[in-house]
Amino acid sequence: MTENIVESVTRVILVGVNLGEREEDFERSVQELKSLAKACGKQTVGIITQNMESVNQATYVGSGKVREIKELAKMQEAEEIIFDDALSPSQMRNLGKVLDRVVMDRTNLILDIFAMRAKTREAKLQVESARLQYMLPRLIGMREQLGRQGGASGSLSNKGAGETKLELDRRRIEHRISELRKELSDIEGNRETMRKRRDDSHLPQVALVGYTNAGKSTIMNRMLERYGSKKEKTVLEQDMLFATLDTTVRSMEFSDHRSFLLSDTVGFIHKLPTDLVKAFRSTLDEVKYADLLLHVVDYSDENHKKQMEVTQKTLREIGAGNVPQIVVYNKADLAKVEGIPIVGDGRIFMAAAPCIGIEELSELVRDTLYAGNQICEFLFPYDKGGDASKLMEVANTLETEYLPEGLRIKVSCAKKEAKRYQAYLQ
Repeated sequence: MTENIVESVTRVILVGVNLGEREEDFERSVQELKSLAKACGKQTVGIITQNMESVNQATYVGSGKVREIKELAKMQEAEEIIFDDALSPSQMRNLGKVLDRVVMDRTNLILDIFAMRAKTREAKLQVESARLQYMLPRLIGMREQLGRQGGASGSLSNKGAGETKLELDRRRIEHRISELRKELSDIEGNRETMRKRRDDSHLPQVALVGYTNAGKSTIMNRMLERYGSKKEKTVLEQDMLFATLDTTVRSMEFSDHRSFLLSDTVGFIHKLPTDLVKAFRSTLDEVKYADLLLHVVDYSDENHKKQMEVTQKTLREIGAGNVPQIVVYNKADLAKVEGIPIVGDGRIFMAAAPCIGIEELSELVRDTLYAGNQICEFLFPYDKGGDASKLMEVANTLETEYLPEGLRIKVSCAKKEAKRYQAYLQ
């Protein structure tokens, strides 16, 4: 006899409060919350909204709306209530008591998704740090959700009987946050070392940025198929919010042997939790130090303009607002755009999944990266062959000639390389 085992799915009610937003923006935010819930493995069984001039300090929504939420949750057998905005510790506590359900907010939900997606040690530490920062002011009423794995047992178990459970929880969390900061600092040091090595290679650095699920990983993999070496591994490519959290860097080489480094970064989203941005700041530095950003946009999404605004705002917050950009309107095939790929004015309309426009995007990247290049001739004495080799690694070599006095090289190179080797200029 075969028994079918059905995996239980958490049933949730979503709550949105419009505090004066445009109706279409508010609807978009609530629908995005539904997508986030789905990405977290939850089933939305009801949505309740309310228009308010200001929130209720005790329960965020009005007392009548709280009763409506409770009745709907009972009728739909919902286990959790998820609010689209950040709740204060007291609001979450009060709502939990009245509704007799687990109460979450958008921040909590995104943190849960990040915890599910984190694969590398660095990502796991970053997510744990953000979650603990979020939980610290919300300890009351959340003790049953706390993990007891943070902190050494010795120093905390010997406290006096007058120490309250809340104080112990707080000490454990603060101790664990301190440990995480140290571990992340060590990892950040290693990342900085790797970044310095890449800088020393003088290869241009390009970073994929954009709203979550816009197709950054798909573009990375299609570029790898054409311009990467066989040793380079592809990245996870999946149609879901926050499919990848870890920044990956891959080496690419154009047909004319010019090379560059391409990095794929974590996606952005509306109301991205501040603690997550802080926790992932060292990872996002890859964006800040890039020579060029590929701002990937899901052109088939009717809200893509708003998503672009969110991305630009986040880039400014992490100090990358002034990095040159190419706007990549991806999924243009789904938007029924004819004649793709279309290239012009620092942008491209393309479709990465069916591999339409990858070559054109690469040409646009190459032309942008090397737009300021100049033709130079150098003469390297034979005992300076090491310098000549370094230049040839980062420049496009046009001519070489072995002369009695040394190696003559004619190259197309960036101004900074011409300045670096100006002692050998002819």
